[in-house]
Amino acid sequence: MTLGSVAEFKLSITKALADQLAEALDPLEPCPLKSENLNQLQDRPGVYVLFLDDSRVYVGKTAKALPERLSQHLKKISGRSKLSLDRMGFVCVYVDKDMDSIAPERMLIARYTSAGDVPWNNNGFGNKDPGRRRDHSLVKINHFDADYPINLDIPALLLNTRTSVSTTLATLKKMLPFNFRYDTGNKGKSIMKSSYVTIPSTATTFRSVIEEVIQALPAGWQATALPGYAILYREEDDVVYRSATGWWRKSLKDDAVWHPGPSQRDYSQEPIPSDAEIIPDVESPDDDS
Repeated sequence: MTLGSVAEFKLSITKALADQLAEALDPLEPCPLKSENLNQLQDRPGVYVLFLDDSRVYVGKTAKALPERLSQHLKKISGRSKLSLDRMGFVCVYVDKDMDSIAPERMLIARYTSAGDVPWNNNGFGNKDPGRRRDHSLVKINHFDADYPINLDIPALLLNTRTSVSTTLATLKKMLPFNFRYDTGNKGKSIMKSSYVTIPSTATTFRSVIEEVIQALPAGWQATALPGYAILYREEDDVVYRSATGWWRKSLKDDAVWHPGPSQRDYSQEPIPSDAEIIPDVESPDDDS
C-alpha cells in the first residue's frame, strides 16, 4: 500500500451550510434598502448581504428579526456623507434559530472575501461606540468611518420651545442616525439640567442645533465631530482629537465657533478589530450608547 492510497476525510458541517447558503443567496436580485421593503419581511432570523452599486459589501446574520437588523444598517447609512441609500441594496434568506450557534456567516465572509467582495466586513462597518477613553484613538485610513464620515447637516427638527439642555440633548440623540454621546456624570448632568435653550425654527440640522446648545452652556463645553459619531463634554482647554472632523467651542463673544479638525488617520497595516473584538469602556459612566 502506498501513501497515495490513503487519505483522511473530515466532515465540515459549517462549510456545507455556507455552500448551501451561498447557493440560496447568489441567485437573488438585490432589493433597494428602503423601509417599505424591510416592512414586507417576516420577523424571522436570517442571513443577509448588503450591496453598494450592485457589489457585495457586507454579509451578516441575525438570530432575531431580519427587518430590525437591516433597519439598523439603513439608519446608520442614512447618516453618512459620501454615501446615499439610493446606492444600497440587499438580499436575504430566512434560517432556523438553531443555526446561530454554527456561525455559517463566517464561512460566507471567507468565501466572498476570497473573491474580492464584502469589504465592509473588515473595515469596521459593524463596530459600535467603544466609549470615552477611545475618543482620542486614530481612525484607520481604510475604516468605514474614514470613508463615510457622519453627515453634520443631517436634518434635526426640534420644537421651538424653551427646554433644558438635558432634555434637548436627549431628544436630539433619539432622532440622529449616528451615535451622539455626551457627559452624563453628576456634575455634567446638573449643568445641563440648569441650562436652558430655545432652538429657533431656522435651526434644522444637527450642526445648527448643536451650535445653539453650545451657546446655552457655560464656557468650557466642547462638541466634537469624530468620523463615526459626535460627543459633547466639558473640556479644560481646546482639546484636539486627532481624527476629528472638527469641534465647536464658545468664543469670548458667546458664539459657538467651528474649528476644523486635523482629520488624521492611522496608516498602519494592523487589521481593524471586529465588533466582537472591541471591549466597550464599561467603566465610563458617560458611555450611554
